[in-house]
Amino acid sequence: MINPLLESSELPRFSEIKPEHVRPAMEELISKAKERIDELVQEKNHTYLSLVEARDRVEDQLSKSWSVVSHLNGVANSEELREAYNSTLPLLSEYGTEIGQNRDLFEAYKHLQTEDLSASKQRVVSNELLDFELSGVALEGEERERYKEIDQKLSKLTSTFSDHVLDATMAFKIHIDSSERLEGLPPSAMDLLAQNAEQAGLNGWLVTLDIPSYLPVMTYATDRDLRRELNEAYLTRASDLGPQKGEYDNGPLMQKILELRLEKAQLLACKSYAELSLKKKMAESEDDVLRLLYRLVERSRAQGEEETEELRSYAKGIGIEELQPWDMAYVSEKLKEERYGFKEEEVKPYFPLEKVLEGMFAVAGKLFELTFEKVKGFDTWHEDVRFFDVLRNGEKIASFFLDPYARLHKRGGAWMDTCRDRQRWEGEPLQNPVAYLVCNSAPPVGEKPSLMTHDEVTTLFHEFGHGLHHMLTEVGESNVSGINGVAWDAVELPSQFMENWCWQEEAMPLFSAHYESGEPLPRELLDKMLAAKNFQSGMMMLRQLEFSIFDFKLHMKENPCDQSEIQALLNEVRKEVSVVPVAKYNRFQHGFSHIFSGGYAAGYYSYKWAEVLSADAFSKFEEEGIFSSKTGEAFRQEILSRGGVLPAGEMFRNFMGRGPEVDALLRHSGIRPL
Repeated sequence: MINPLLESSELPRFSEIKPEHVRPAMEELISKAKERIDELVQEKNHTYLSLVEARDRVEDQLSKSWSVVSHLNGVANSEELREAYNSTLPLLSEYGTEIGQNRDLFEAYKHLQTEDLSASKQRVVSNELLDFELSGVALEGEERERYKEIDQKLSKLTSTFSDHVLDATMAFKIHIDSSERLEGLPPSAMDLLAQNAEQAGLNGWLVTLDIPSYLPVMTYATDRDLRRELNEAYLTRASDLGPQKGEYDNGPLMQKILELRLEKAQLLACKSYAELSLKKKMAESEDDVLRLLYRLVERSRAQGEEETEELRSYAKGIGIEELQPWDMAYVSEKLKEERYGFKEEEVKPYFPLEKVLEGMFAVAGKLFELTFEKVKGFDTWHEDVRFFDVLRNGEKIASFFLDPYARLHKRGGAWMDTCRDRQRWEGEPLQNPVAYLVCNSAPPVGEKPSLMTHDEVTTLFHEFGHGLHHMLTEVGESNVSGINGVAWDAVELPSQFMENWCWQEEAMPLFSAHYESGEPLPRELLDKMLAAKNFQSGMMMLRQLEFSIFDFKLHMKENPCDQSEIQALLNEVRKEVSVVPVAKYNRFQHGFSHIFSGGYAAGYYSYKWAEVLSADAFSKFEEEGIFSSKTGEAFRQEILSRGGVLPAGEMFRNFMGRGPEVDALLRHSGIRPL
């Protein structure tokens, strides 16, 4: 049988891919790519067509095949697949570094600067030249070899970090056989915990650290000891503390990852990893980043302190003398209920997944003239997955997979990833983009469909925004189509931009209707939800700023730091920024996958940086109509369609007619003027 990872089918054949296929396929594809590139650099008088496109053709299958493996490792993890994935990472890292340090290839690309190229092709060449420089193409001797070694070690360490978080999450469970201990939980949460137990072959209820299980307990359970037990397990995941007592401890990994990142940066003549990371970002300097973050701290701190003090006072009124971290969600929900008469649980029946999808597609249709068709009979990795085609003016332009529910052996969180990039090669049909959209919402329980919290609705819109960025590109060069080549601190612009429609009264009827009666969300309930939108907005803003400043300052360090110094820096940032109580056992950093195993190292600030852009961009819709087809078309043309062809700041100015301003973000976030 042919290895399914070696076939260039239109879509992956997920059901046929086995762990034993992974390494042989990657070895063969890497070997072919190396041979072809060796041939290319021997040629003379290179053109874009003979060099870049020829290289892209041979690397396209490698990229597509590894994308499938990486995706399956996140959504259908198993011991065998993980072993195959981790054993192959060093091969890919070695290949990437070897190509990045290939001086003959570098010189060939430099020669292309004299060719008369389109803007998108010029951008591909300039991005590649920068990548060569950041891959150590100028390094010599021992430094050159050390750079390769660092890249290989980092790929393994960051993957192991992610594995530890997943393993620690799956390892913890609380089996409860008395409903009294779950007093306060709404019926939907009780049903989910009962389903967890049933699937595990148990009676009663099973509480896990998956978010659909964890959050309801922390928010509604009157049993304070249960909340503390669960909170401690969650905040000590993959650390030296907690239920696993160091079994999956990420502490040594964090220290080593930071050490290697710093060494890598200094090999490339940067004083810190933060400085290195900004080479490919919209922000121009470390000062620019910290200036924005501390400006937002200054605008939010007093309000956050007031909100926390109010929470402490309210907690005493309901019998909690000293507000603790495991009380925060519970007391906040009680205060919100009293102040606004609003319970998050009340809106869930009005957000069944099918209706939310229907409405989300309708919003995109109004803005960007799109239609969506559900496809049947596709190959998949799990029965819950759906597949959709995206059409514009009746023509299919893209497709995407949606994997909506939390389950065992699936990484937590939500994300968009690329399955296929848009690519147009000379003499061949256009390859349309295909995306993966992954969420971890509560699954259907019994006869009830998946009923979403409004937060889960917002998360889905967020990932869909990333998907639209990938799928609505009109660029034919894959290296700068979709999200490729976009500055990392601007890549969240379309995703955060789409979240805005989740709060618009005019849009709400499109994606909300009672799952049984079909009745729209009652006006009274909508008013309550909108009134509660910015509840504790100062505290929420400061929480994100704490993470952003910690990450950036951690990567600004110019000397290696050990675990105690990592903790000391986090404590220092919390003193500057945080207003909420922190438990002594808190090991948040040990599970901070965004920066230790994701792409956000020295870049977590990107969420706030891009939120400034997205809120400012949405203000134009507030002025011209939230469903203005003219404004929607301008956003599609200037932002979504252009991929990474232009600098992010230039694209933003083309859309807005000016540079970004923070006022809209502060207004949308409910941060009062000073």
